[in-house]
Amino acid sequence: MTKTELINAIAAKADCTKKDAAAALEATLASIQEALVKGEKVSITGFGTFEVRQRNEKTCINPRTKAKTVCPPCKAPAFKAGRSLKEAVNK
Repeated sequence: MTKTELINAIAAKADCTKKDAAAALEATLASIQEALVKGEKVSITGFGTFEVRQRNEKTCINPRTKAKTVCPPCKAPAFKAGRSLKEAVNK
């Protein structure tokens, strides 16, 4: 599902215009992003949790040249699905 398809689905389910649905989706995504940048967790009950995880430094190998390089530590966004989302997907 693309962002446009998601906006169309939101507009249909919420019985609102696509413009309103797009604004709501943009505001939601921006709020989640801002919280993650601050290092906060975002928990949506019944859906899941967004969080930032720290990745350690590791040695990487270029498959083409077989050259070893060191990948520096970094932060990565992560999502953990909630129980009801897992159950709905596994039905």
